[in-house]
Amino acid sequence: MSSQATPIQGSRPVTPPLASAGSPRSRVPPESLHLPTCRHRDRSPSPMRGYLIPSPLPTRRNRTCSATARAAEGPMFSGVCKCFSRSKGHGFITPSDGGNDVFVHISDIEGEYVPVEGDEVSYKICSIPPKHEKIQAVEVTITHLKPGTKHETWSGHVISS
Repeated sequence: MSSQATPIQGSRPVTPPLASAGSPRSRVPPESLHLPTCRHRDRSPSPMRGYLIPSPLPTRRNRTCSATARAAEGPMFSGVCKCFSRSKGHGFITPSDGGNDVFVHISDIEGEYVPVEGDEVSYKICSIPPKHEKIQAVEVTITHLKPGTKHETWSGHVISS
């Protein structure tokens, strides 16, 4: 078999491959080429997409300005981190004055460490829509790391305290 392609009778002639833009043989400058515009997709095309219920929990990104202002004007509370799951993106705080545990979302934690059970925290509260009967902690900062535990930074570094 030869290395050159031989045309088959009745077929179209074989054309040599085109030089890619930006190659030494290309006559088209790469700046003049435009990428095709792609349709931006917000989410993956899941078959369950139409059936999913949006989360009612307001994160820092989708909280209204008025709710953020009300939370910022409110008093500062203190408590102890009861549990926090980085993979789930939320946890709970036990208030130091007693009462029900307070929900905390990962987007509302400030500082460089991921909270662990036993860390002392300070926070403000914000009501959760739609009925505004429940509350969640916002502007959460760790005031004292629990001694003798390993703490992880948001970037993944682990330190012992």
